[in-house]
Amino acid sequence: MDVTRRQLLTGVAATAVGGGAALAAGLPVAEAAPNANGSAARTGSTDLLVGCGIADITGAIAGQGMMGYSDADQVAAGLLQRCWARAYIIVDRATGERVVFVTSDIACLFESHHMGLMPRLRQKFGSLYTERNVNLNATHSHASCGGTAWDFAYSLAVYGFKKNSYEAELNGIYTAIVRAHEDLAPGTLSIGHGELHNASRNRSKVAFDLNPGSERKHFPGAIDPKVTVLRFRQGGTDVGAITWFSTHGTSLTDRNRLIAGDNKGYASYRWERTHPGFVAAFPQTNSGDMTPNLNLVKMHPGGPTSDNKTNCEMIGERQYLAGRTAFDNARPMTRGGVDSIVRYVDMSAVKIDGAYTPEGKPAATTPAMMGAAAAATSTEDNWKSQLPFLKEGTTNPLVSAFGGDRRPPVSPWIRDMQAPKLILFPLGIMPPAPWIPQVVPLQILRIGELVLVAVPAEVTIIAGLRLRTVVADALRTDPDNVLVQGYSNSYTQYVTTPEEYDAQQYEGGETQFGRWTLSAYMQEFHALAAAMASGSPLGRGPAPLNKSGFQPDLLPPVPPDRPVAGRAYGDLLTRPAGRYRPGRTAVVEFVGAHPNNRLRTGGTYLEVQRRDGMSWTTVATDNDWETEFHWRRPAGETQASVVRIVWTIPSSTSGRFRIRYHGDSRADNGSTRSFSGTSTEFTVT
Repeated sequence: MDVTRRQLLTGVAATAVGGGAALAAGLPVAEAAPNANGSAARTGSTDLLVGCGIADITGAIAGQGMMGYSDADQVAAGLLQRCWARAYIIVDRATGERVVFVTSDIACLFESHHMGLMPRLRQKFGSLYTERNVNLNATHSHASCGGTAWDFAYSLAVYGFKKNSYEAELNGIYTAIVRAHEDLAPGTLSIGHGELHNASRNRSKVAFDLNPGSERKHFPGAIDPKVTVLRFRQGGTDVGAITWFSTHGTSLTDRNRLIAGDNKGYASYRWERTHPGFVAAFPQTNSGDMTPNLNLVKMHPGGPTSDNKTNCEMIGERQYLAGRTAFDNARPMTRGGVDSIVRYVDMSAVKIDGAYTPEGKPAATTPAMMGAAAAATSTEDNWKSQLPFLKEGTTNPLVSAFGGDRRPPVSPWIRDMQAPKLILFPLGIMPPAPWIPQVVPLQILRIGELVLVAVPAEVTIIAGLRLRTVVADALRTDPDNVLVQGYSNSYTQYVTTPEEYDAQQYEGGETQFGRWTLSAYMQEFHALAAAMASGSPLGRGPAPLNKSGFQPDLLPPVPPDRPVAGRAYGDLLTRPAGRYRPGRTAVVEFVGAHPNNRLRTGGTYLEVQRRDGMSWTTVATDNDWETEFHWRRPAGETQASVVRIVWTIPSSTSGRFRIRYHGDSRADNGSTRSFSGTSTEFTVT
């Protein structure tokens, strides 16, 4: 029996259909019975309502740290593209069941977002939308705003909690859901599949290769090329799409200072710009070891671009094209209806049955521990460590010199359960409360034949395969119908396989709850899937810890504005040339004010306008890829601002143009005043 169990967990049975692998392993397999609400099981209705909504979630674009690289030097200084929340609601009219799926162009969906949103939804909709049927996830853009978590591990690098960015993100997520609800109308869903082989690389191949060959064979090239698309139609009109693909949001490097949605944000922009009114989300799946940096080399210093905007556009374009192909070839699903289930689990204290460990022996998780390899960062993915003396791997000479490998700052049992990790920061036991979430929501959503395993972490592709397998077994479905929905509802860093963990690459160092973190998730998600199939809910589980009370912002307040000496707000400092050709760059500078005085949610800080007769037509805003908005303090100034606007002129452009800047100055008494500046006109021929 133990041999068969290990075969299940090492992927020999990863393609099993109908629960055969679970039966062979002696694991419980749920029969089709009542659904998770206790009502009679159904294959689900195709009589659906569908709705799509989108809202701006862009936070502070200047003077505050960015989220993703945990780099205190990466402070926002402008805007490349706005960040958006995209919401989709599907309602089975026959059963009344509904699910909400929201993808946000941010680095992580923190517990602060999840816990902050639920009361707002309850106040607006009563019991219609809850933590059971609402999934919130992030694209993992490393160019988004920092300081929006209640967890010190994530806010420390940006000097504390940033209320302005948090409220912008929370308000935008809420607004997107409201708009999707208001958009509900009779509609249909179809599903498309494809593959994309030139938008990701495995940045942790040394760890990947430690997995059994029976699993590695599922991923030739050591990547997950799978593309899955849900196509939303209302009547005969296409209204939205969700395109899942695994690649990190790290095209823009840690040298970038402009807020943006990274490659997935660009993919959404391409689709939505081509089809106005369409809502196109590009969520992650199991992208823990997948990077868009195809050459696996640093692009700085000395690279062609310090922020790798070219890679961002290229990888985004490839995802867009792959998504469009799968969308165009979408077919009706073999099953209708929707379902959902959720349970909170204390990931710091899971007792694991030997059926879920590679060795076939019982194991356990521990409180969260960050390893030295985590602080070393992913050296293949454009990151510079804040502690450059640390290295990926199981040996770190400096840690050993101070006895960290023999006398870590934790109890021996934690050291043993976390081995071979060299523990650097015991995040789960640091005061005043754990520095990352430990009680987290685990959720499964079913949309027709598609099953989403919502994990509050970044999952490597082999770890994702094992999760998909156990959930498919419990639900008696094909693993190809199951996707890992990473970055969901909370964030607890990484999930590697135990074999990958042993290499202690960056991902293993960030696998917080010890060597058997994945085994714990497999056990808990198998139980959750069995409960969904049998209609026997497991209950809510332990309550998550609300850490909203003590959230200091360690940055000094932004001082009131002053214009550049001898100038007025909106004055033109740098004029454009009189004439340009397509492909060239027009640059203008204005006397500005601090952009955080007003985030201009749903609006823009800039406009590129073309003369049409006696009037002007806006042809680009701060959300367009061809524009960049830069903010800086002049040398020696602490209150004056200079705004630089860059427009890379698209091909086939001609006419007479001007560039406008919109700002808001703040006086000593705290009041704000809006103003605008306009460049001189120029010709594009």
